[in-house]
Amino acid sequence: MDATEALLAFAALSQSTRLDVLRLLMEFEPTGLAAGEVARRAGVPQNTMSTHLAVLTRASLITAERRSRLIIYRANVETVGALVHFLTKDCCGGNPSVCAALGAGEASTCSTETHSEEEALHG
Repeated sequence: MDATEALLAFAALSQSTRLDVLRLLMEFEPTGLAAGEVARRAGVPQNTMSTHLAVLTRASLITAERRSRLIIYRANVETVGALVHFLTKDCCGGNPSVCAALGAGEASTCSTETHSEEEALHG
C-alpha cells in the first residue's frame, strides 16, 4: 500500500457511519452481509447506506458480490491488513519489543463465533 491508497482509506474511514460499517463487516467475515442488513444494523436509510458503501468500495476496504437478488458486502481483509502494515512497517526503529503492544490484542479480539449465512442475509 502506498501513501495515496492509505489516504483514500483514511478519508473513507473519517466518517463515523463508514467506520462502523467496516467494523460490522469485519465482524461478519467471511460470510458478509446483505446491503439491506448493513443498513438496518447501522440504523441508516438504504439510499444513504448505498453512498457509504460506494465510498468504502472505492477505497478497496470492502467488496460486493451479487447473490441472486442480493448484494453481499464483505470487508476486504487484505486491504485492512495492508493499511495496518502501512502504519506500522517502520515501527519503533526496528525494536520489536517496543511495538509488542500493537499485536497484543490480536488473538483476544478475534472471536471464534461464526455467523450463519441466513443471519448474514436477513439478520
